[in-house]
Amino acid sequence: MIDKLEYLIALARQQHFGRAAEACGVTQPTLSAGLKQLESGLGVLLVQRGARYRGLTPEGERVLAWALRIVGDVRQMRQEVGSLRQGLSGHLRIAVIPTALPMVPQITTPYRERYPDVRFTILSRTSAEIGAMIEGLEVEAGLSYLDEQPLGRLRSVPLYQERYCLLIAADHPFSSRETVTWAELGEVPLCLLTDDMQNRRILNRRLGEAGTQARTTLESNSMLVLIAHVRTGRWASIMPALLAETLDLTASVRTVRIVEPDAVHQVGLIVPEREPLPALTAALYKLAQKMSNNLVLGA
Repeated sequence: MIDKLEYLIALARQQHFGRAAEACGVTQPTLSAGLKQLESGLGVLLVQRGARYRGLTPEGERVLAWALRIVGDVRQMRQEVGSLRQGLSGHLRIAVIPTALPMVPQITTPYRERYPDVRFTILSRTSAEIGAMIEGLEVEAGLSYLDEQPLGRLRSVPLYQERYCLLIAADHPFSSRETVTWAELGEVPLCLLTDDMQNRRILNRRLGEAGTQARTTLESNSMLVLIAHVRTGRWASIMPALLAETLDLTASVRTVRIVEPDAVHQVGLIVPEREPLPALTAALYKLAQKMSNNLVLGA
């Protein structure tokens, strides 16, 4: 039964029979047969079939909700039994907003020092995607904004406050200044994250409140792309101050603090709202709680 519920979850996530089968490590006929057996056992049609995947039936959506709960519990049980036998081990997947990626080693490094048999997958995702991925069992935890959108059925640990600075060339007209206002940023051609990123929406809102808007000359969903352009000394960007501090800035680039207002947004760890948490996730949550004060000092 559990493997068939896994098939349903994979199909709902991938929205394609072939990709769902690949994600489950089975052939497409095996996946299709398993879903039909599940339907037969429950006595309802779960999948709208046609030449291609057309979605789940209303009954399928309800079964999916139960499948996520049941599969999540089974995974949790396996983790706990395994940790009792051989200590904490396994695979921990964390989805992270692009601006928080430099913070990840501050969590994963001490975690691995304590639990060396745990391996990690770190994914860069939007804040909206992170919440959906946690609820869909695609990842165990996330690093995201805590004060920008409802967290839903998630619990959180505040880690640090995101403040903003302007990164510009050393010969820029603003380079001799200690601060610049949001209103003045409308004069600066910028490279920024794309509009689907929460950070970009925050910046757009701050600029709008100041009566201006971004003059965007380059957009990317990758902070690495923005940083590479800024480091040439010929591009400007708005970045979290903590992120800017981690960059190996050249003599051709400097930072200027943005004020009026001094915008602050909370970033932290988010995990499922369930008791008990899976062993790997619970250990991560406890570590984040212990590290919280030290991380805030770095903001």
